[in-house]
Amino acid sequence: MALLWLDDVRAADLETVGGKGASLGELTSAGLPVPPGFVVTAGTYRDFIEKSGIDEDLFAAMDIDSEDSKALAGAQERAHELIMGTPMPEEVRAEILEAYRTVGTDGEQAFVAVRSSATAEDLPDASFAGQQETFLNVREKDLLERVKECWASLFSQRAIYYRNQKGFPHHEVDIAVVVQQMVDAEKSGVMFTSHPSTGEPRVIIEAAWGLGEAVVSGAVSPDNYVVDRKTGDVADVTIADKKVMHVKDEATGETVEVEVPEEKREQRVLSDEEIAALVALGEEVEDHYETPQDVEWAIVDGEIYMLQSRPITTISDSGAEESSGEAIANGGAEATQSSGDVLLRGLGASPGIVSGSVRIVTKLDQLDKVVEGDIIVTEMTMPDMVPAMKRAAGIVTDEGGMTSHAAIVSRELGVPAVVGCGSATRELTDDQVITIDGDKGTIREGRETKDVEEREPVEDVRPKTPVKPMTATEVKVNVSIPEAAERAAATGADGVGLLRIEHMVLSLGMTPEKYIKEHGERAYVDEIVEGVRTVAEEFYPRPVRVRTLDAPTDEFRQLPGGEDEPNEHNPMLGYRGIRRSLDKPDVFKHELRAFRRLYEMGYDNVEMMFPLINDAEEVYQVKNLMRETGINPDKHDWGVMVETPASALGIRSLAEAGIDFASFGTNDLTQYTLAVDRNNENVADRFDELHPAVLELIGSTIETCRELGVKTSICGQAGSKSKMVQFLVDEGVTSISANIDAVRDVQHEVKRVEQKLILDSVR
Repeated sequence: MALLWLDDVRAADLETVGGKGASLGELTSAGLPVPPGFVVTAGTYRDFIEKSGIDEDLFAAMDIDSEDSKALAGAQERAHELIMGTPMPEEVRAEILEAYRTVGTDGEQAFVAVRSSATAEDLPDASFAGQQETFLNVREKDLLERVKECWASLFSQRAIYYRNQKGFPHHEVDIAVVVQQMVDAEKSGVMFTSHPSTGEPRVIIEAAWGLGEAVVSGAVSPDNYVVDRKTGDVADVTIADKKVMHVKDEATGETVEVEVPEEKREQRVLSDEEIAALVALGEEVEDHYETPQDVEWAIVDGEIYMLQSRPITTISDSGAEESSGEAIANGGAEATQSSGDVLLRGLGASPGIVSGSVRIVTKLDQLDKVVEGDIIVTEMTMPDMVPAMKRAAGIVTDEGGMTSHAAIVSRELGVPAVVGCGSATRELTDDQVITIDGDKGTIREGRETKDVEEREPVEDVRPKTPVKPMTATEVKVNVSIPEAAERAAATGADGVGLLRIEHMVLSLGMTPEKYIKEHGERAYVDEIVEGVRTVAEEFYPRPVRVRTLDAPTDEFRQLPGGEDEPNEHNPMLGYRGIRRSLDKPDVFKHELRAFRRLYEMGYDNVEMMFPLINDAEEVYQVKNLMRETGINPDKHDWGVMVETPASALGIRSLAEAGIDFASFGTNDLTQYTLAVDRNNENVADRFDELHPAVLELIGSTIETCRELGVKTSICGQAGSKSKMVQFLVDEGVTSISANIDAVRDVQHEVKRVEQKLILDSVR
């Protein structure tokens, strides 16, 4: 069969129906309001290119220099020419048209939406590279051509660039096409069920008049509604000047852009009742997927329809502050006190402060003038602008909101962005030097200059000689990604308390097994070595604790090669951490070989840390594997995460098994001790790292470890809380590891508590 009906599609069919198709099938199965439709499968596309014989020419055209904008455009044009110029097989044509005639009630004149659904479009770290080709209000006479247009979108400049950069073979990526009954929306938009940068429990809804394409593309600056999920209150409402909207032309049936009637331009789109209904549906979607979602929706005749849902991939573990700092480091501008006049205001869509020269871009052929460190100023960004956006230090747009292409891509790239400024392309000029603040949404005149006397101490982002209070308790820093190493080291931290390997592994764009199969064992080890080495070099000789792979199965299932991953109801309680590593020793040994190579290179400051350990038997198994890969466990510091009541209560046996340190992961330890899922709003208010039971487990573990000569530390978010710091120092913890933005505060809090202990002891 060339197609599948959405009623029959589930998440497990990802490789057959693509990310969008699988999502719509899941929403349909969950009983959510999804317009009916079907999916032209990825296998149908594959048969089309192979049986017609165009596949060799198609893939040969992709062998280009990805940084060459003209070459990218040529590759896209050649792919489009090959696909659109090749007839669709008659049996496929007949099956698609027959299915189309059963959608809706208007027979041959039924209006449908035709959307591409690539099998790799919803990968973490790849969402902005996904295919976004959409055709609205399509009728039978154009349907087959629109399906082929979606196939051709697999070879857009953006997609070609991304796959070449990431090493994804073009011939291994397929595409499906979703055909759905058209929702002639009166109002529409996008909803984030959690904040897309920080992950805060705040629903962000963007809404505009007409069809949602205007919001998603950034053609219109939408209304912005912020809802506090804990209370259900609408915390903030921003009413935009909505100049245009997309609607169906009643005469031709085509989708057209028209001006919004004057009386509706600054009229609020959503009522409080509609907001409440959207939030309720958003929570249902999030509960179904068990992760924050980015949802497209539409309203017609008072009915809400879900048009798409996908995981939010831009949430930073350490929140907007760390993202902001990384953006500053990447952009080359230092965070300083503002001295320039505010020229324009918009919506802070991607955090960070950066200065650079303006490059006005009104046409795609102007992208070549954008060089490293420039700030792109454009009416709205488009998919083909991604290579230039990657070079830029910042992005400014006239139109768009938090869910526009510019906002989403900028957050993915870690590039500061201000969107919806209204007139930036008219009021700014080429070569003008500006500073953009992606947090506050401001555009200021001039380059921010460093003024030591005026600068606030907390803004001392990259000091050459960090000054910090001397403390007996070490204060370390958590590092999420190697790119943040320089900024983390500049805090003056005593080392790295947590560097996660999974961020390096997941960024490979496929499961470890598939990556090793396609690129070889050496390449996999090289990737880990290079990531860890970046941090170890920056901190040397300060210690760097590196946690081995601890990604839950739902993260692997979204990657190529993840089709065999188990579908777990609660992945955080499932096949992850050391239990996965010991079950797949061949893959785990590659991680250990990376450590061995780092030791051979002289990085003796690297310490191994193993997650989700429950008992001593697991520790002995790890030691045996260390020896098998050439690592002498007696010559290098290594330890375990204490994340379960079992490991806390059994710490004596773990210590006797030979560990050098134990590090508390308070997020998991609290969840497992209190039986509270901190991501579940129904019980989130019961999540308390300072609960007496949690503190009892931590305190007793520290006492036992101190008795046995084992160092203790904490690397969970609770380590940044002043009350937890006081408790830990009182108990005698060896070190506390905090997020980059919290290190300075923790250093001073530790010093204050230690001084108080000294004073108390002499009274």
